[in-house]
Amino acid sequence: MCALEQTDGWRYQLLATNTPGRQWDFLQARHRAHARVEDRVRCGKTTGLDHLPLTSLQINAAWCVAAMIATDLLRWFALLCLDHSLADTEPKTLRYRLLHTAARIVRDQRRRKIKIPETWRWAHELAAAFHAAVALTAPT
Repeated sequence: MCALEQTDGWRYQLLATNTPGRQWDFLQARHRAHARVEDRVRCGKTTGLDHLPLTSLQINAAWCVAAMIATDLLRWFALLCLDHSLADTEPKTLRYRLLHTAARIVRDQRRRKIKIPETWRWAHELAAAFHAAVALTAPT
């Protein structure tokens, strides 16, 4: 990190391109799209893409497919079942707050209920996500 970045806290980048003319809006839009790709790669790495199991190419390819399926499932879960405060969170945060909770799904009077410890800080968010998931219609 350079001295200027340490002083003001901003991150500076240099972009060199052979795009003709002064197309700043185009360059900025292209750079934003690339930043979104980097964000998805980071999310993929936290769901297991950075821990390839073996030296065999076929097993590593299967691992990459499984990691991408996990990333897609987390994103769809966030889009369909979570409110706006948790919809854009990282996979680590979702794992800590919702997925690693000691909760139980029980059946009572032909209905599914979720039993969450009352001391869990995100119990309300987990219950809301569960009810949103149960309310989804089955695909046809």
